[in-house]
Amino acid sequence: MPHIAALYGLASPAIDDRMEDLSAAAERLGELELEFRFVDSEQNEEDLTAALADAIALMPNGAKHFRPLPVEQLPNLRLIQTFSAGTDYLDKAMLAKAGIDVANNGGANAVAVAEHAVGLMFAVNRKLAVQIDSVRNGTWDAGVTGARTDFRTLAGKRIGIVGLGRIGSRVAKRLAGWECDLVYTDVIDHDPEYVVATGAARVDLDELLSTSDIVTLHVPLDRTTRRMISDRELGMMKETGILINTCRGPVVDEAALIRALKSKQILGAGLDNTETEPVDQNNPLLQMSNVTLTPHEAHRAIESDYKAAEHAVMNIARVARGEKPDWVVPPV
Repeated sequence: MPHIAALYGLASPAIDDRMEDLSAAAERLGELELEFRFVDSEQNEEDLTAALADAIALMPNGAKHFRPLPVEQLPNLRLIQTFSAGTDYLDKAMLAKAGIDVANNGGANAVAVAEHAVGLMFAVNRKLAVQIDSVRNGTWDAGVTGARTDFRTLAGKRIGIVGLGRIGSRVAKRLAGWECDLVYTDVIDHDPEYVVATGAARVDLDELLSTSDIVTLHVPLDRTTRRMISDRELGMMKETGILINTCRGPVVDEAALIRALKSKQILGAGLDNTETEPVDQNNPLLQMSNVTLTPHEAHRAIESDYKAAEHAVMNIARVARGEKPDWVVPPV
């Protein structure tokens, strides 16, 4: 009898691609006892419960269309497996009480996000968005404004990495050849060999903020990290400092960031997310030439999709065998 895993969301071409990736990964890994089923999250609760009754795992296709589940009516459900690193939209404490683990993607998109973070560093340092817009607007280089000191290289700069996990460590490794000085801070004590491989030295958060030319954030969003970067932290940064955020928007106090940018307390910011998404068109960040903003798509790469599907299949297979899944996120 096959073990049912439900892909949960709204019908779309993206769902079709995800189902194809999951089936291909299961065949590649030899996990042919798994059966994948699409379940429309917009169904009424009765139909939703019936569709999920025999599922051992559920895979939300992102936070946007996630609806809370009647878990008390789903005795077979043992795992919620995300395709993303973030799980902040899930009530992990409630799910844990119901005996349901929440697991993230196990770093499936870590390379893509790390590359994007480095790209934002380069883009802000060189006002790349301003340069591209100037060409598109027909003004060639005349529209590229700013003081000479607004345009900088990464060579010789100190990069402060907040969170040396799967993504932060890859940021460090990718910057190794850019002649940067790398430091990090983390609440986790990583294995010494793991840290040595990144080339980053550990410092406390305050030292990292006050000495780094670029501060890049790679932490999960939970009650301990929400608005961890606010007026105090931004006030500690260099006037030439740049903030990069490719994790979650609410990790940064956006009002404080806007104040810091307007007052030139810091030089600029590269953001793949905002506190409210999609971003409000009246948000001052959209009008700032010292800000490069992308639409929370740092993860977007075909390699990330393939790895996320493979990791999901491996974890669901573990649950089917009665084993503990990997990459479980604690209910913080």
